[in-house]
Amino acid sequence: MEEGVWSCEESEAKEKLRIAVLVSKAAFQFIQGVSPSDYTVPAEVKAAGFEICADELGSIVEGHDVKKLKFHGGVNGIAEKLSTSTTSGLSTDNDLLNRRQEIYGINKFAESELRSFWVFVWEALQDMTLMILGVCAFVSLVVGIATEGWPKGAHDGLGIVASILLVVFVTATSDYRQSLQFRDLDKEKKKITIQVTRNGFRQKLSIYDLLPGDIVHLAIGDQVPADGLFISGFSVLIDESSLTGESEPVMINSENPYMLSGTKIQDGSCKMVVTTVGMRTQWGKLMATLSEGGDDETPLQVKLNGVATIIGKIGLAFAVVTFAVLVQGLFSRKWHDGSHWSWTGDDALELLEYFAVAVTIVVVAVPEGLPLAVTLSLAFAMKKMMNDKALVRHLAACETMGSATTICSDKTGTLTTNHMTVVKSCICMNIKEVGQPDKASSFCCEIPDSSVKLLLQSIFNNTGGEVVISKDGKLEILGTPTESALLEFALSLGGDFQAERQAVKLIKVEPFNSTKKRMGVVVELPQGGLRAHTKGASEIVLAACDKVINSKGEVVALDEASLNHLKVTIDQFAGEALRTLCLAYMNLENGFSPENPIPVSGYTCIGIVGIKDPVRPGVKESVAVCRSAGITVRMVTGDNINTAKAIARECGILTDDGIAIEGPDFREKKQDELLELIPKIQVMARSSPLDKHTLVKHLRTTFGEVVAVTGDGTNDAPALHEADIGLAMGIAGTEVAKESADVIILDDNFSTIVTVAKWGRSVYVNIQKFVQFQLTVNVVALIVNFSSACLTGSAPLTAVQLLWVNMIMDTLGALALATEPPKDELMKRSPVGRKGNFISNVMWRNILGQSLYQFMVIWYLQAKGKDMLNLKGLDSDLVLNTLIFNAFVFCQAFNEISSREMEAINVSKHY
Repeated sequence: MEEGVWSCEESEAKEKLRIAVLVSKAAFQFIQGVSPSDYTVPAEVKAAGFEICADELGSIVEGHDVKKLKFHGGVNGIAEKLSTSTTSGLSTDNDLLNRRQEIYGINKFAESELRSFWVFVWEALQDMTLMILGVCAFVSLVVGIATEGWPKGAHDGLGIVASILLVVFVTATSDYRQSLQFRDLDKEKKKITIQVTRNGFRQKLSIYDLLPGDIVHLAIGDQVPADGLFISGFSVLIDESSLTGESEPVMINSENPYMLSGTKIQDGSCKMVVTTVGMRTQWGKLMATLSEGGDDETPLQVKLNGVATIIGKIGLAFAVVTFAVLVQGLFSRKWHDGSHWSWTGDDALELLEYFAVAVTIVVVAVPEGLPLAVTLSLAFAMKKMMNDKALVRHLAACETMGSATTICSDKTGTLTTNHMTVVKSCICMNIKEVGQPDKASSFCCEIPDSSVKLLLQSIFNNTGGEVVISKDGKLEILGTPTESALLEFALSLGGDFQAERQAVKLIKVEPFNSTKKRMGVVVELPQGGLRAHTKGASEIVLAACDKVINSKGEVVALDEASLNHLKVTIDQFAGEALRTLCLAYMNLENGFSPENPIPVSGYTCIGIVGIKDPVRPGVKESVAVCRSAGITVRMVTGDNINTAKAIARECGILTDDGIAIEGPDFREKKQDELLELIPKIQVMARSSPLDKHTLVKHLRTTFGEVVAVTGDGTNDAPALHEADIGLAMGIAGTEVAKESADVIILDDNFSTIVTVAKWGRSVYVNIQKFVQFQLTVNVVALIVNFSSACLTGSAPLTAVQLLWVNMIMDTLGALALATEPPKDELMKRSPVGRKGNFISNVMWRNILGQSLYQFMVIWYLQAKGKDMLNLKGLDSDLVLNTLIFNAFVFCQAFNEISSREMEAINVSKHY
């Protein structure tokens, strides 16, 4: 309940901050009407070698202050005052970096103080039932000592105090350890690397190591790691909804260069100079008002809290009746003795004992251990899953994963390795294998020089990747796996990336996006004139072509025979599980303006390349395990349908009775057609983010829990959010995908998803085991004390005894049963759906059978125990009750062992 309140408070705080951001922007815009006064550089900043302080930088970016930016010489002026270069970045000299860090701070957020163990102890003591028992213990001590003296009169009171303290400390320890674990998980999920240029070299750097003056390279899907200013880039759209709440993306360019940390690159790519880091950034100020960590209650916890409330009410009714029966018995005895007008300390102590028994019945009846068992089981599973390379970002994900019926997976980076290589090509209408370097050289000999030059110009200029020189002087390719494969292919043909880029001038860039499924550039040629290059999905780019380069290097019309040859080639490559890309160009008239869109037709086809992305090891076996577990794996990809089908068959996803469909066809289906079609869909090719979102939504409605998995899917966030649980491949995935996911697979291994599903099922089964165990104890304790009170006027199980049993149930029992490791047999069962009964028929059989057996044992001892054991004398009742209590405890020990195997009759078979 407290976590739910915290979540509400967090939402309110975010909303307040968003309003504050908008107000501050308006205020800064108003202030811009006033000319900026002469800025004086603080002495310590000047002494460190800089010409601008952190506060001034913060006010420029946060306030979008155009006049201040102009006053300081624009972006280049800011870079100079930060002693950095927009091309080479910062110097890596440690002394200079340390000085910069002292002046501007580090890119880390101040974390909320970890609550001490004693705070958790205090919170555990706030339980109302424990408070009532505490009062009972105090009164029991006072009356007991007054009537029987020390230490005999203090036994009951001290026993209650000891059991209360034990319950409190065990609960506090569990909560404290859980808070530490959440803190560790928060740190783990914030480990993000970013590409920066330092000392002229492009390299990967942790976001925590960023400093003002760093030159950061950002692409679609990246999160802006600090406040900064745009240097250069193309078609940059920023999603600022996390700060301002505005859903419309903001265009970033030289006129509007302000980039705020925590926002996301929705489209395009750019280079940014960092100006403000850490707590001085807009995101840092947001973090100052909020504390991360912890989760709302999971669905199972909510369900079990409801069960606990119902049982608690039943227990309260039993407690009231029991107390009334016991008090009535005492009054009857005193009335019979004629002493109903005279009350002694012993009578008061007896009344107190009755009250304590009644309160303890409530304590025993309320299964506080249920939510604790869920938390323990989930926390244990999270820790173990971390060892298995699965980072759980939301507690409920473990639980939900166990009920998953469908896995809707992306292809690239999930089912495949995401390490691509060009292995075949059809350039100038000639099909060649180009996988090895020696074949690349022969490839050049068979293709006209003019065509090779055109091909290199297309690849090196129409790319989102880059070829840089690393620290050790070697060429290093940076970019997406597809871009890297093309650049590697061009380098193997003898191309020079830097020379090719310097030979032409980039006029316009339209980055790749999942809607157009193509990207394009316009370049100014060395001899004059403009040329557009485009590349993308083969069918789409080929449809935009009306000419082709033939085997002699001549541009000819794309007739029907040539078109059919190219289409057959695309299908052939796709049938070999190759991703195909078509490259084309067209010469433009001099009247083209950068404001105009790049033409969409009239191109000349240069050729088609086939890129191999091998299936990950173990995927086929993992898919088979999922199928045997009743989990259907479906593949959703942007690839050509033939490529998708070939990969799906290789993975074991596409079966004879399954359907492969393309996104555009899927979109045209009517609702009734979809309902019939969706259960059979195993592969969806040429899909858009909206198609993935729609498919996941329908699957969830039809089948229950759905898992959406993405590898490099920048645009898969809607599908991840729509699914009950979203998984992202940690190494291949973008930051947006990882932030949207519930679980991050750190080793990029599809088989780890099976491990996550197994742990999810283990959590569910372990909670069932504990529920079976605890409900049995509750039923027996309630019936024994209630029936005994009604029939004999006394309760065989005292308040102290019941408290100790309750403590064992809620802590040791939960710890033992909730932390059972998963067994392989779990993946041979069908998943339990969202509407499935939590307490199964087998559990009811075990609960009622155990309860009946235990009740018969205890009742027999109570009725016949004295005769059977020949107990006589004043202490015979005490000895018998002690024996009953021990029998009850041993029954629970064996009950716990029995609960480890709910299905099996012979529970010792596996141990």
